[in-house]
Amino acid sequence: MSSLGSLYQEVVLDHSRRPRNFRALEGANRKADGYNPLCGDKVTIYLRLEDGRVADISFQGSGCAISTASASILTETLKGKTEQEVEALFKRFHDLVTGETRDESDEPDLGKLEVFSGVSEFPARVKCATLSWHTLRAALKGQGGQVSTESDGSGQGSVGSGQGRSE
Repeated sequence: MSSLGSLYQEVVLDHSRRPRNFRALEGANRKADGYNPLCGDKVTIYLRLEDGRVADISFQGSGCAISTASASILTETLKGKTEQEVEALFKRFHDLVTGETRDESDEPDLGKLEVFSGVSEFPARVKCATLSWHTLRAALKGQGGQVSTESDGSGQGSVGSGQGRSE
C-alpha cells in the first residue's frame, strides 16, 4: 500500500473510531434517516439550516468503518456551506466514489473527502460511502421516511414518504 493509501486508511479509521459531530442536534429543523440493507448501515442526519446555509449538522447511527467515517467527514465539511455548495460537493463526492470523471475545473475542492477515492475500486462499498450523502439530500429537501441505498431507478436512492422536518 502506498504511503498516501496508508494515510487515507488512517483518516478513515480515525473518523470511524472517533466520529465527529456524533450526536442528536438540538434545534435541528431538518432530519432524515438512511439505511443500507445490504450492509446493515443506519444513519440519521440532523441539520439546522439558517438562511439557506448549514448552520449546524450532526449524525447518529451504526455501520461499517466507511459509512461512519463518511458521515463524520461530511459533517465537518458541510458546516457553513450553502445548499448549492452542498449539492455541488455531493455530485463531486459521488463522482469520486463511483469512478466517474468530468471536467473538474469549476468543481469544488473535496478536501478531506478525498480519502474515499479508493472506494471506486470496491463497488459494494460505494453504498456505504454514499449513504449519509443520500440521507443528507433527503433532509435538505424536507423528505422524511427512510432513504435506502437500494435505488428507485433514479440512481439517487429511494425515499419513503413523510415530512422530514423536526419540530
